[in-house]
Amino acid sequence: MKKLLATLLVVSGTVGALGGLALVYVRTTGLVARTEPSALEARVARELRSFAVPPEIRGLTNPTVPSPEVIADGLSHFADHCAVCHGTDGSGNTPVGQGTWPKSPDMRLEPTQSLSDGELFHIIEEGIRFTGMPGWGTGTPEGAQASWHLVHFIRHLPAMTPEEHERMERLTPRSPDEIRQEIEAEWFLQGGDPASPVHEH
Repeated sequence: MKKLLATLLVVSGTVGALGGLALVYVRTTGLVARTEPSALEARVARELRSFAVPPEIRGLTNPTVPSPEVIADGLSHFADHCAVCHGTDGSGNTPVGQGTWPKSPDMRLEPTQSLSDGELFHIIEEGIRFTGMPGWGTGTPEGAQASWHLVHFIRHLPAMTPEEHERMERLTPRSPDEIRQEIEAEWFLQGGDPASPVHEH
């Protein structure tokens, strides 16, 4: 009985201490997305993410063979689904990517490139809770194949050619602000009032 009571006290003390640390963390960080996480915080987040991926998935290798067609398909998928946060070059240097927590990583660098094929596939399919990363899985063979093609393209990001980057720029959906600015610039070059096309009804 005494042993059980001692165990309960230790467990209660540990839970209380962890709860206290959590409250300190919330108060200190404010849970805001704009501040840069500490090195320890970033490391813990990466380790937890890696731990959350089932071992049988982490060990998967990409079942599709890389080819120009596969890379092109992955590029199109990236432009449509990923570039708004991760940038057309994978740098993560976008208003959305830098406004989330954790901030969108530079996918060309080692922290992303060192992930296994299975880890990248799992992140694409399932997303990451408590971050801005959504899960894109459809539960279909076609959806899984698109994700594997995207894994190949992510591996290709450090070697993107200027032609591929230009194609990515063309394929990436534009925001309403970008479209408005383009219309205003074109109207101005034609000698008109740049505000007119936007405000006319």
